[in-house]
Amino acid sequence: MSLVEEFKACRHKTLQIFKDIDRETLCYQADPNFSPVGWHLGHIAYIESLWLLESSGGLPCLFPHYRQLFAADSLPKSQRCNLPDLGEIYNYLEVVRKQVFQYLETVNLKSDIKLCYFIIQHESQHYETICSVLEIIKQQKNYQPQLTSGNYSSLNNELVEIAASKFLMGNNSTYAMDNESPTITIHLDTYWIDKYPVTCSQYRKFIEFGGYNNPKYWSKSGWQWRQKINIQQPLYWQNNIALNNHPVSGVSYYEAQAYACFIGKRLPTEAEWEKAASWNIENNSCQIYLWGDQENTRYYNYNNHIGTTTVVDSYPLGQSAYGLFDTLGNVWEWTDSWFCSYKGFKYHPSKEYSQVYFNNQYHVLKGGSWASTHWILRPSFRNWYHPETRQVRIGFRCAVS
Repeated sequence: MSLVEEFKACRHKTLQIFKDIDRETLCYQADPNFSPVGWHLGHIAYIESLWLLESSGGLPCLFPHYRQLFAADSLPKSQRCNLPDLGEIYNYLEVVRKQVFQYLETVNLKSDIKLCYFIIQHESQHYETICSVLEIIKQQKNYQPQLTSGNYSSLNNELVEIAASKFLMGNNSTYAMDNESPTITIHLDTYWIDKYPVTCSQYRKFIEFGGYNNPKYWSKSGWQWRQKINIQQPLYWQNNIALNNHPVSGVSYYEAQAYACFIGKRLPTEAEWEKAASWNIENNSCQIYLWGDQENTRYYNYNNHIGTTTVVDSYPLGQSAYGLFDTLGNVWEWTDSWFCSYKGFKYHPSKEYSQVYFNNQYHVLKGGSWASTHWILRPSFRNWYHPETRQVRIGFRCAVS
């Protein structure tokens, strides 16, 4: 697929989700931590214009009156609801994209290729955020997702041994985001990690045994958060045996950490998670995808093609070299690592994408979800959220030293 075709395919995916959206949904702020879906659509055009046309191409801003509305560092999220009509936002996207294609015809793509992939992946990230906001709206309306079939008896989530060795962490490729680079060699001692993400059946035991009401399982900050919001279950929880072997989702870092303590385990570090997901000990190399280096839709639940989670053993062809299931797609997974830079980090295209978040306030998430597109679905990709975040389809797996 050519770069232009990738631009078009990514945009087609984004616009498909808006085909039945009404004005109320377009402008509705479903959660104080998230902007309305219409804002995300306009922001996609804003970033594409800012970095490809203005910063790289030296061209004037096509829609200066949108700068304040659609810049990420301008209006508070609560003031992003007064949006243009969907047709006007579509026009914004189309005009910017037309000039982008004209610009790309006049430059040496080798010099701008990394920036182009940044733009595509930036749109992919906002596509997934849009999916998350629409999920929040459905949840507020007590929407019941269609469930995939499966065995309702509980899976045995055995531990997989990851023997001590060095491995190469990160990604230096053209399409890697700045926070994935440069690659670093890390030695990890032997550890064990769950074969599957924690399932609803397993997490139900934590609920039923009073885990939400027992401070001994929670960190100090986690218990303070738990008392403040007074919750008794994950955000998207349904006490339904049909979900037994689906990954639990809608959990904060604090909830994941408390569950791990409850069963005598812990959350894996980012390095532990990435090694278990990507390292091939036989040839001492990282695999971009679990099955090798070629993307294949038969191997994982992604791209919103099902629209919900699936049972955690649905994709046996997608096992990592160590035998882990579901490390790509289905649900994001919390790690116990703060989002920080690798040694030798250089920001691209600006400090505002990653560097401003290197402040020990965000935990790293790995693996992607059922709404992630293949442009960001790789073991080295790093997502990050505040530890109290539970509105996103986030789950986890546990580890033992």
